[in-house]
Amino acid sequence: MSMMDKLKQMMKGHESQVGKGVDKAGDAVDKKTGGKYKSQVDTGQDQLKNRFGANGDQNEPPKS
Repeated sequence: MSMMDKLKQMMKGHESQVGKGVDKAGDAVDKKTGGKYKSQVDTGQDQLKNRFGANGDQNEPPKS
């Protein structure tokens, strides 16, 4: 089992908390960098949310 599979298994059922954590981490990065990398951070946040199923659409499976 890969590390990503283990993370997905651990986070299953906690998608909303994962989404909040990703948002909070991205906001912290934006604050530290003065928003210089906002578009890259937003892209990373979206990819993480999709990877871990925290994208808000519970009917759609996470994209791999």
